[in-house]
Amino acid sequence: MPTLSPPDVDFYHQNGYFLYHHQLFSPEKLARLNEIFEEHLAEKGDKLSDELDTPHFRDPRLLDFLLSDDVLDLVEPITGPNIALWSSHFICKDPYTGRKTPWHEDSAYWKDRIDKHQGIVTVWLALDRATQENGCMKVIPGSQSNGFSEYHQVDSSANTFATEITEVDESKAVPFELERGECSLHDARIIHGASANTSPDRRCGYTMRYMTTANRVLGDSRINHGHQIWLARGEDLAGNEYANA
Repeated sequence: MPTLSPPDVDFYHQNGYFLYHHQLFSPEKLARLNEIFEEHLAEKGDKLSDELDTPHFRDPRLLDFLLSDDVLDLVEPITGPNIALWSSHFICKDPYTGRKTPWHEDSAYWKDRIDKHQGIVTVWLALDRATQENGCMKVIPGSQSNGFSEYHQVDSSANTFATEITEVDESKAVPFELERGECSLHDARIIHGASANTSPDRRCGYTMRYMTTANRVLGDSRINHGHQIWLARGEDLAGNEYANA
């Protein structure tokens, strides 16, 4: 399977993202993951389709994907050889009604949860084809070097978050159009967002988030109560506690 070349890694570090236009998993493995997602979607109850956060906490079958060499070989050139699984999230934008994802930095929501935000990468796997019409993700290249932005309140009923970055030059935005089974990688600090899905086509992705084990999870933070991380590869460097220790 193709992995990231040195020029690919250089591009990622300069721009804060990389589009991986290859199949991350085999067709059989992707089909199994899709079946698991459809189960979670059918059992979500009152949750919206974009609210299926940390599903691997409840379904250990997902660890077969999250801790697989398919993914870890892809992120290791960015994180280094010592890798922790930080989180995962099924994010589904239903046809016509999928909410907008406001412009944000993931790191802004993790301010008090991790001691530093370098060396954190999200793999966004397309379970459905992602296009500009159905609300694919967009990023502002190079914005991972900006630090934390200023935010203002937005309507949470129409947005997946209740806050949004106040000033964004959307003319610089790069859309992440992906075929089913392809993925993108982005830095936790990059500014990104997505339009609402006003098309007849569903847009679903599985985000798999990893970080170097040199980052320390702040165990005394109330927001981290109950959050679990896994040692995915290598060794711990920061004294973290792992669910698979």
